[in-house]
Amino acid sequence: MDYRDEAPEVIRDFLSYHEVVRGHSRKTIDEYYLDLRTFLRFLKQKRGLVPRSTPFEEIGIGDVDLAFLAALTKTEVYDFMSFLGRDRIKNPQSREAEYGLSPASRARKLATLRSLYKYLTIKTGKLEKNPLDGFDSPKLRRSLPKYLTLEESISLLNNVGGRNPERDRCILTIFLNCGLRISELVGLNVSDVNENRLRVIGKGDRERIVYINQAVADAINAYLPFRKKYGSATPALFISERGERIARSTVHRLVKVHLGEAGLDREGYSAHKLRHTAATLMLRNGVDVRTLQELLGHEHLNTTEIYTHIENTDLRMAADANPLAKYKPEKG
Repeated sequence: MDYRDEAPEVIRDFLSYHEVVRGHSRKTIDEYYLDLRTFLRFLKQKRGLVPRSTPFEEIGIGDVDLAFLAALTKTEVYDFMSFLGRDRIKNPQSREAEYGLSPASRARKLATLRSLYKYLTIKTGKLEKNPLDGFDSPKLRRSLPKYLTLEESISLLNNVGGRNPERDRCILTIFLNCGLRISELVGLNVSDVNENRLRVIGKGDRERIVYINQAVADAINAYLPFRKKYGSATPALFISERGERIARSTVHRLVKVHLGEAGLDREGYSAHKLRHTAATLMLRNGVDVRTLQELLGHEHLNTTEIYTHIENTDLRMAADANPLAKYKPEKG
């Protein structure tokens, strides 16, 4: 996708700012553009600037300018949120249309709008007034991460079979010990493995060093000889049977397969849940939250702090310390 083919100049400048100055990944830039395209199409339709018969996905946005964006009202923003929550199709490629985006999806699109208008007002001074000041975000239900127990994690590693057990066990071991994102794992190259550490490229192309323990080192050393049998010229650490860099979809699938082999819930867990597992197990075993933040590659500490709610020993001790904790009703 290339937003430069369709986006108006004011939006191109905004996206270029995030790509060049803020260093956001191309995937993030594409998501910003899709959010803004939906928003601008809605506004043009709402303001009667296109015939009513024009299909929503065919509304052009190339003529949008600064004056168009400056005219935004809070009422239009509320109407846009209502449109997303009621009329927007969840997956346009699906045969059966489902309408209404989740609060999380609506909040993400609103965050994109906030970023755009912050750029136009604070960063560049192109607008004096930000119409989104004071606008409430959709209320989100904060759920705790789901994770495997230590026993379940060991069972998963002990029950790796299939055509490529050395590769797959190595992948699972890295997930469970290092807490990598799936994109970070598939992006690893052989040259990123250096004795006791991995060079990891995270979100926004931010580089970090992740130290590895003996289990990870042993799993990598056990896998590398089998990697050579494919005779691959690719620099990728993890490769497919065709000798190409392993795909995210393949990793998702192999995680599900091995969860099933271990008798665990294939539907309830995923590759990302293994990242949660690594974070939870480390936090339970004495790793402080700031160290965990750096290890996981979180930009903000509050993202990491959600793991502190999973197993808070102090809170459990406080409950047990209540003098009524051992109360038992008298038998009548």
